[in-house]
Amino acid sequence: MKVEQRFGPGHRILVTGGAGFVPSHLVDSLIERGCTVVALDNFVTGSKENVAHLLDTPTFTLVEADISDGLPSHPAVAERFDAILHMASPASPTDFEKLPVEILRVGSVATLHLLERAAADGARFLLASTSEAYGDPKEHPQRETYWGNVNPIGIRSVYDEAKRFSEAATMAYRRSRGVDTAIVRIFNTYGPRMRPDDGRAIPTFISQAMRGEPITVHGTGNQTRSICYVADLVRGILLLLDSTESGPVNCGTEHEMSMRELAETIVSLCDSRSQVTFVTRSADDPEMRRPDLTLAREALGYEPTVAPEEGLRRTIEHFRKRLG
Repeated sequence: MKVEQRFGPGHRILVTGGAGFVPSHLVDSLIERGCTVVALDNFVTGSKENVAHLLDTPTFTLVEADISDGLPSHPAVAERFDAILHMASPASPTDFEKLPVEILRVGSVATLHLLERAAADGARFLLASTSEAYGDPKEHPQRETYWGNVNPIGIRSVYDEAKRFSEAATMAYRRSRGVDTAIVRIFNTYGPRMRPDDGRAIPTFISQAMRGEPITVHGTGNQTRSICYVADLVRGILLLLDSTESGPVNCGTEHEMSMRELAETIVSLCDSRSQVTFVTRSADDPEMRRPDLTLAREALGYEPTVAPEEGLRRTIEHFRKRLG
């Protein structure tokens, strides 16, 4: 399956959370295509540093705003958009405890604001959803048809249920208002521009290994994740954006490994003397996570290409430069 590029020169794209880890890479790719991009961010978890290299680019505008409060009054936002990518949301386990209401708002009222704008503009609307929609899955690997196993009141529920609401809202606007929508379910992603202190496993392990500290693995370390390098994810998101598919479509990689194996790999790649230690496992931590990529392959021609060790090397090099 070959997807033809649909968005490029002459198209205006709105990206919420545009200064965040994944969205900033997406913004780079859209700018490289020749799109005019408006990035909205309130910098709760995003960083101006991630898009600093674009600030003098005529086709890029960065607007500081909280999309949960509605679209801001700004000249760049007033003009019609051809596509709206809702990428905004704190997404790490530490954020679930620190920013629970903010996460719920950006996954509910913000989504509704943006869907209304997409309907008014006749824009394609792409929602960044998550593998967390599957919760602690009883199906492995997870297909898009699986409804999930989610604790609706647990510590992670603010993120899980916000994304599930966003998916429901997206499909409601598609069915009732004819909005051209797409939903991508993003699996564990890593790479440059991750926050060293964001609480996710890979930046935590890298930071600890670089400092020679014990690597803190939750539980026994036997729980698994499939890790996807950010460049592969961005390519998948753009394929979905360009297509006419509505999704949900899983996007990630099938490179599954245990948390213990991941920690040991990072220690080795960092040439560190750190030892792996085990700490109490957090509530509702999924036992296993791996996407079924059949739909992404058949409908989009998607195929991840960056092997875990290569992606981890690139990420470690970024951390070395950033942390000195």
